[in-house]
Amino acid sequence: MHCLITACIAGAACAAASSAAAGVKVGVKTEHYEISGKTGEALVRAMDLKGPKHGFLTRAIAQTRYEVGWDLEWAEKAGSCRVRKVAGDLAITYIYPKVSGAMDPALGERWARFMSGVRKHEETHGAIARQMVAAAERAIARVSTTGDPGCSRIRNEVKRRVNAVYAEYEKKQVRFDEVEHKDGGNVEKLVVSLLKSR
Repeated sequence: MHCLITACIAGAACAAASSAAAGVKVGVKTEHYEISGKTGEALVRAMDLKGPKHGFLTRAIAQTRYEVGWDLEWAEKAGSCRVRKVAGDLAITYIYPKVSGAMDPALGERWARFMSGVRKHEETHGAIARQMVAAAERAIARVSTTGDPGCSRIRNEVKRRVNAVYAEYEKKQVRFDEVEHKDGGNVEKLVVSLLKSR
Protein backbone atom coordinates (compact mmCIF):
# COMPACT_ATOMS: atom_id res chain seq x y z
CA MET A 1 0.00 0.00 0.00
CA HIS A 2 1.43 3.31 -1.02
CA CYS A 3 0.41 6.86 -1.73
CA LEU A 4 1.54 9.08 -4.62
CA ILE A 5 0.94 12.80 -5.00
CA THR A 6 1.14 15.04 -8.01
CA ALA A 7 0.36 18.64 -7.18
CA CYS A 8 0.94 21.90 -8.96
CA ILE A 9 0.60 25.60 -8.43
CA ALA A 10 2.27 28.07 -10.70
CA GLY A 11 1.26 31.52 -11.79
CA ALA A 12 -2.38 32.40 -11.40
CA ALA A 13 -3.84 28.97 -11.93
CA CYS A 14 -2.95 25.37 -12.63
CA ALA A 15 -5.25 22.83 -14.27
CA ALA A 16 -8.22 25.02 -13.49
CA ALA A 17 -11.39 26.36 -15.00
CA SER A 18 -12.16 30.04 -14.54
CA SER A 19 -15.82 29.37 -13.82
CA ALA A 20 -15.10 27.11 -10.83
CA ALA A 21 -16.82 28.03 -7.60
CA ALA A 22 -14.78 28.76 -4.50
CA GLY A 23 -14.08 25.79 -2.26
CA VAL A 24 -12.39 22.40 -2.61
CA LYS A 25 -13.82 20.12 -5.28
CA VAL A 26 -13.08 16.42 -4.84
CA GLY A 27 -13.35 13.77 -7.51
CA VAL A 28 -12.78 10.11 -6.67
CA LYS A 29 -12.34 7.14 -8.97
CA THR A 30 -11.35 3.54 -8.42
CA GLU A 31 -9.23 1.34 -10.65
CA HIS A 32 -8.42 -2.36 -10.34
CA TYR A 33 -5.72 -4.75 -11.47
CA GLU A 34 -6.70 -8.39 -11.84
CA ILE A 35 -5.11 -11.26 -9.98
CA SER A 36 -6.00 -14.91 -9.54
CA GLY A 37 -5.18 -17.68 -7.13
CA LYS A 38 -6.71 -20.49 -5.12
CA THR A 39 -4.80 -19.85 -1.89
CA GLY A 40 -3.81 -16.86 0.19
CA GLU A 41 -0.18 -17.48 -0.73
CA ALA A 42 -1.01 -17.42 -4.44
CA LEU A 43 -2.95 -14.17 -4.10
CA VAL A 44 -0.08 -12.50 -2.22
CA ARG A 45 2.38 -13.65 -4.90
CA ALA A 46 0.08 -12.28 -7.61
CA MET A 47 -0.14 -8.90 -5.88
CA ASP A 48 3.65 -8.84 -5.57
CA LEU A 49 3.92 -9.39 -9.33
CA LYS A 50 1.07 -7.24 -10.64
CA GLY A 51 0.43 -4.51 -8.07
CA PRO A 52 1.02 -0.83 -8.83
CA LYS A 53 4.66 0.19 -8.94
CA HIS A 54 6.20 1.53 -5.74
CA GLY A 55 9.59 2.89 -6.73
CA PHE A 56 11.70 1.17 -9.38
CA LEU A 57 11.86 -2.38 -8.07
CA THR A 58 8.88 -2.99 -5.81
CA ARG A 59 5.14 -3.12 -6.12
CA ALA A 60 2.37 -2.22 -3.71
CA ILE A 61 -0.77 -4.11 -2.75
CA ALA A 62 -2.86 -1.01 -3.39
CA GLN A 63 -2.20 2.65 -4.03
CA THR A 64 -3.73 6.08 -3.60
CA ARG A 65 -2.80 8.69 -6.19
CA TYR A 66 -3.93 12.27 -6.10
CA GLU A 67 -3.50 15.41 -8.11
CA VAL A 68 -4.28 18.97 -7.04
CA GLY A 69 -5.17 21.88 -9.27
CA TRP A 70 -6.01 25.44 -8.32
CA ASP A 71 -8.31 28.12 -9.68
CA LEU A 72 -6.98 31.42 -8.33
CA GLU A 73 -7.99 34.99 -9.07
CA TRP A 74 -6.16 38.13 -7.99
CA ALA A 75 -7.50 41.63 -7.36
CA GLU A 76 -5.11 44.55 -7.91
CA LYS A 77 -5.71 48.14 -6.91
CA ALA A 78 -3.13 50.93 -6.79
CA GLY A 79 -0.26 48.46 -6.64
CA SER A 80 -1.80 46.36 -3.87
CA CYS A 81 -2.90 42.78 -4.55
CA ARG A 82 -5.05 40.27 -2.76
CA VAL A 83 -6.39 36.81 -3.47
CA ARG A 84 -9.96 37.33 -4.65
CA LYS A 85 -10.91 33.71 -5.21
CA VAL A 86 -9.30 30.37 -4.39
CA ALA A 87 -10.71 26.99 -5.33
CA GLY A 88 -8.84 23.72 -4.96
CA ASP A 89 -9.57 20.74 -7.23
CA LEU A 90 -8.51 17.37 -5.79
CA ALA A 91 -8.62 14.23 -7.94
CA ILE A 92 -8.12 10.97 -6.02
CA THR A 93 -7.55 7.60 -7.66
CA TYR A 94 -7.60 4.39 -5.63
CA ILE A 95 -5.99 1.31 -7.17
CA TYR A 96 -6.97 -2.07 -5.72
CA PRO A 97 -6.47 -5.74 -6.57
CA LYS A 98 -9.47 -7.68 -7.89
CA VAL A 99 -9.63 -11.47 -7.91
CA SER A 100 -10.82 -13.06 -11.14
CA GLY A 101 -12.28 -16.54 -10.96
CA ALA A 102 -14.00 -18.36 -8.13
CA MET A 103 -12.61 -18.71 -4.63
CA ASP A 104 -13.66 -21.28 -2.08
CA PRO A 105 -15.87 -19.82 0.67
CA ALA A 106 -13.14 -19.75 3.36
CA LEU A 107 -10.67 -17.93 1.10
CA GLY A 108 -13.45 -15.62 -0.07
CA GLU A 109 -14.17 -14.61 3.52
CA ARG A 110 -10.51 -14.00 4.25
CA TRP A 111 -10.18 -11.97 1.05
CA ALA A 112 -13.18 -9.83 1.97
CA ARG A 113 -11.69 -9.07 5.41
CA PHE A 114 -8.31 -8.35 3.82
CA MET A 115 -9.78 -5.93 1.29
CA SER A 116 -11.82 -4.16 3.96
CA GLY A 117 -8.58 -3.39 5.77
CA VAL A 118 -6.81 -2.38 2.55
CA ARG A 119 -9.61 0.03 1.63
CA LYS A 120 -9.55 1.56 5.12
CA HIS A 121 -5.79 2.13 4.77
CA GLU A 122 -6.05 3.76 1.35
CA GLU A 123 -9.06 5.88 2.31
CA THR A 124 -7.01 7.27 5.19
CA HIS A 125 -4.47 8.44 2.60
CA GLY A 126 -7.36 10.03 0.74
CA ALA A 127 -8.60 11.74 3.90
CA ILE A 128 -5.14 13.19 4.55
CA ALA A 129 -5.10 14.50 0.97
CA ARG A 130 -8.45 16.21 1.53
CA GLN A 131 -7.14 17.79 4.73
CA MET A 132 -4.07 18.98 2.83
CA VAL A 133 -6.02 20.81 0.14
CA ALA A 134 -8.37 22.38 2.69
CA ALA A 135 -5.37 23.55 4.75
CA ALA A 136 -3.67 24.99 1.67
CA GLU A 137 -6.86 26.83 0.74
CA ARG A 138 -7.06 28.38 4.21
CA ALA A 139 -3.38 29.33 4.04
CA ILE A 140 -3.83 31.44 0.91
CA ALA A 141 -7.43 32.66 1.14
CA ARG A 142 -6.56 36.07 2.63
CA VAL A 143 -3.07 36.69 1.29
CA SER A 144 -2.39 40.30 0.27
CA THR A 145 0.62 42.38 -0.74
CA THR A 146 1.41 46.06 -1.16
CA GLY A 147 3.77 47.68 -3.63
CA ASP A 148 3.17 44.76 -5.98
CA PRO A 149 2.20 46.02 -9.43
CA GLY A 150 1.34 43.07 -11.65
CA CYS A 151 0.84 40.86 -8.58
CA SER A 152 4.10 38.95 -9.04
CA ARG A 153 5.01 38.95 -5.34
CA ILE A 154 1.65 37.62 -4.25
CA ARG A 155 1.91 34.79 -6.76
CA ASN A 156 5.25 33.78 -5.28
CA GLU A 157 3.88 34.02 -1.74
CA VAL A 158 0.88 31.86 -2.62
CA LYS A 159 3.16 29.27 -4.18
CA ARG A 160 5.43 29.30 -1.13
CA ARG A 161 2.53 28.81 1.29
CA VAL A 162 0.93 26.03 -0.73
CA ASN A 163 4.21 24.15 -1.11
CA ALA A 164 4.79 24.44 2.65
CA VAL A 165 1.39 22.86 3.31
CA TYR A 166 2.09 20.12 0.77
CA ALA A 167 5.38 19.30 2.52
CA GLU A 168 3.70 19.18 5.94
CA TYR A 169 0.98 16.81 4.79
CA GLU A 170 3.33 14.62 2.77
CA LYS A 171 5.17 14.03 6.04
CA LYS A 172 1.85 12.97 7.58
CA GLN A 173 1.34 10.50 4.72
CA VAL A 174 4.81 9.07 5.27
CA ARG A 175 4.33 8.81 9.04
CA PHE A 176 1.02 7.01 8.56
CA ASP A 177 2.66 4.47 6.24
CA GLU A 178 5.56 3.97 8.64
CA VAL A 179 3.14 3.02 11.41
CA GLU A 180 1.00 0.82 9.17
CA HIS A 181 3.95 -0.99 7.54
CA LYS A 182 6.14 -1.57 10.61
CA ASP A 183 6.83 -5.11 11.77
CA GLY A 184 3.69 -6.37 13.46
CA GLY A 185 1.73 -3.42 12.10
CA ASN A 186 -1.67 -3.37 10.46
CA VAL A 187 -0.48 -4.27 6.94
CA GLU A 188 1.45 -7.30 8.18
CA LYS A 189 -1.58 -8.43 10.16
CA LEU A 190 -3.79 -8.13 7.08
CA VAL A 191 -1.41 -10.23 5.00
CA VAL A 192 -0.98 -12.85 7.71
CA SER A 193 -4.74 -13.10 8.08
CA LEU A 194 -5.10 -13.69 4.34
CA LEU A 195 -2.44 -16.41 4.42
CA LYS A 196 -4.06 -18.33 7.26
CA SER A 197 -5.82 -21.49 6.18
CA ARG A 198 -8.34 -21.25 9.01
